[in-house]
Amino acid sequence: MPDTNHKYRAASAEIIKTAKLSIYSNLFLLLMKLAVGFLMGSISVLSEALHSGIDLIAAIIANYSIRTAAKPADEVHKFGHGKYENISGTIEALLIFIISIVIMLEALDKIQTGGKVEYLGAGMVVMGISAVVNYFISRKLMKVARRTESIALEADAFHLSTDVYTSLGVFVGLILIQLTGMPVFDPVMAIIVALIILRAAYNLTKRSLYGLMDAKLSDREECIIKEIITGHFSEYVEYHNLRTRMSGAERFVDLHLVFPRNKPVVEAHEFCDHLEKDIMKQIPNLSITIHIEPCRDDCVICQKLDVCNLADKPTTKS
Repeated sequence: MPDTNHKYRAASAEIIKTAKLSIYSNLFLLLMKLAVGFLMGSISVLSEALHSGIDLIAAIIANYSIRTAAKPADEVHKFGHGKYENISGTIEALLIFIISIVIMLEALDKIQTGGKVEYLGAGMVVMGISAVVNYFISRKLMKVARRTESIALEADAFHLSTDVYTSLGVFVGLILIQLTGMPVFDPVMAIIVALIILRAAYNLTKRSLYGLMDAKLSDREECIIKEIITGHFSEYVEYHNLRTRMSGAERFVDLHLVFPRNKPVVEAHEFCDHLEKDIMKQIPNLSITIHIEPCRDDCVICQKLDVCNLADKPTTKS
């Protein structure tokens, strides 16, 4: 399927190009937040800088995993490199868990020891810029991730979308400090930021591990596959042992297809090629393996007909 391979390569190139946006934006925001955070003495702004630092590391890991996942199958990786994206998502989730705990410990310490927050205006400007930049970059990443079904790019987009809310949270905290003169709002907002990040880490871990455990395709996709196979019922006896799984953005399907035992191998092979093409038109990045079996000696249809001209709909076992 040359056309399918061309589409896959084009999608991989777009993913790689889009992933670079996250690296550039996170580097810019990290440097800006660090400078202003130390100037202000604000734990919430510094926690956001730390958040951007982790996001930068995650973006670099994601970029590497996306490039690796795009490589074709080789002698060592017979089924391709798709799971590199799932591994990347798991590493990113672990990094987020660690950074969340660090932020909360620092914030609790500041609540006990107290502290003064200065240059509130500079902090509000930085948080506002951060929210706007992350909003547009995350939308761009998520759009490409959903179209190409890249778990690593989706994880990166999800990180940046949570950054929008955490930046706005810190922005509100700085406004409250300015209005009330109470610095305690600074570490309180830092803790809220950490809790939001923890939730993001949990969701990302669940999503990444789902792919590493060879979970099946969605119910919708499996339904499409079954409908296409059943739609060709006049060409075979029945099918069974249908199995599906995902590896990054790649999908794998295998099944057993029972043919009339007097059907020539060439015809059975040509039918399988036709069936594979019909399924791959509906579901992208798909690899199909079909095991051909002859019908039993006591096949009711073969006993009744001189030629295996199947007119009855077969029994389906999945």
